[in-house]
This record gives sequence, C-alpha cells and structure tokens, in this order.
Amino acid sequence: MALLKVLLLLGLGVSVNSAISLQKRVIGGHDCDDTDRHYHVRLEMTNGTQTTFCGGSLIHPMWILTAAACWKSETGWNNVAKLNVHPRTAKQTHFRAIDLNVVYTSENGKHEIMLLKLPRPVTGVPLVPLPDCSKRPKVGAIVQLAGEGATTTGPNNQRLPNDATATRLQCVNMEVAGSPQFVAIYGHVFSAAAPSKDVSRGDVGSAVVFNNMIYGVITPVVPEQAFQIRVFITDVCEYIGWIRTTIGLQ
Repeated sequence: MALLKVLLLLGLGVSVNSAISLQKRVIGGHDCDDTDRHYHVRLEMTNGTQTTFCGGSLIHPMWILTAAACWKSETGWNNVAKLNVHPRTAKQTHFRAIDLNVVYTSENGKHEIMLLKLPRPVTGVPLVPLPDCSKRPKVGAIVQLAGEGATTTGPNNQRLPNDATATRLQCVNMEVAGSPQFVAIYGHVFSAAAPSKDVSRGDVGSAVVFNNMIYGVITPVVPEQAFQIRVFITDVCEYIGWIRTTIGLQ
C-alpha cells in the first residue's frame, strides 16, 4: 500500500475503466511477430511446489539483462533461464544453473536492474542491441513492450498471479509518458502508457525497445488492479556504463 501511495503521489496515475474487457493482452497487445524478439528469455524460479517467472533479454552470449526482482536467492529455490521461447516452434535451450547475478546498487540501495551470467556462451540466438543513448526516446515516442505474462485480468481488473502465462509472446506499443527520473524504490526510470493497455506480473524484466534497441526493462508491477498507473520502465541508458563494464565491453 505504501508503494502504491508513492507512485500515485508522483502524479503518474490514470483513471480506471471498469468497463474494460477481461480479455485483454500483454494486456491490450498482440502476438509478437515470429521474426522478432528471438533474444527474449524466460526466467523461471521454482522451489518444487511454487513457480514464478519473468522476462529477460540476451545482450551478450553469456549475459541476460532483466529486473532485480527476477531472482530467488532463498534456500530451496532454483533459477532457470530458458532461451528460444519465441517463437514457440523454436527448440528451447535451458540453463538450470545461472552462474552469477549482479544487481546494480548505490548508496540508496538496490535498483531494479540486474545482469545474469550464464554458465557457458549461447550460440545461435540473436542478441538485442544495446541502446544509442544519444537518441533516447522522448516523451510522445512509441516504444514496444513485450512479455509472457497473463493476457487477461480477473474481476475488477484484478491482476492474475505471475504463474499465469500467455500462449505466445505478447507485444504492445505504448507512448513514453514521463521523462527520466529517479524513484527510490526502482532507480532511474521513465514511464509509458496507452489506453486500455498494461503489463502483467510475468512481464517484469522484459525488454522495452525503440528503433530495435533495448532502452528499458519492465519494473515490478503494482498495484493489484491493472490500468491504474503508467508502466514504470528502468532506463537502460542510465546504467549503460555499468552494463558495458560488467559484461566486458569497452
């Protein structure tokens, strides 16, 4: 509840439409083209009785970019990266032991961005290009979000658990609605919105692209009901130096 109050006080709220159909995708999107987003990664966290999942993006043959929330460090949890999940006709590749997770931290604590190192290099999977930070999307620009989270909501637009998956990777276009800012609970973010469109819990960590490059990572989803606030997106350009240093790029 405190988190929701913080977000609403930022002035990023939008009105809820109680008449919105329950049959909406990413929510409100469409099936991603089979030729796009082959770099999308499904991150599954399981303890044998419970499984949750996130999205991620392959940015280097050994590194995945995602949200910090997409990792379970508690005893008994296993973190698995699954590649080639889109299109569904591809042969999936599973990495059951992610070797290293690196979360960006500062004096203000953990930010919602994380790099995961795979135990060996990936071959045959395209990488999503890192952004050209001299050409960042401005307010009003159209960015594309995607994910495998639930494509529907429950009564009163209640979000479904993040173990509810879409049958295909979903894409949705949204308009950049807020300039980059620092939010203590997330780090450096911008926001995006579109009428009757939102993201689901399982979409967290997935890429936000502009001009076919990754400029953002979907942050953890709040509040409990969809369509209440804009989507918060971790601003990759604010972390590009840390990313390039961590994965070994000059």
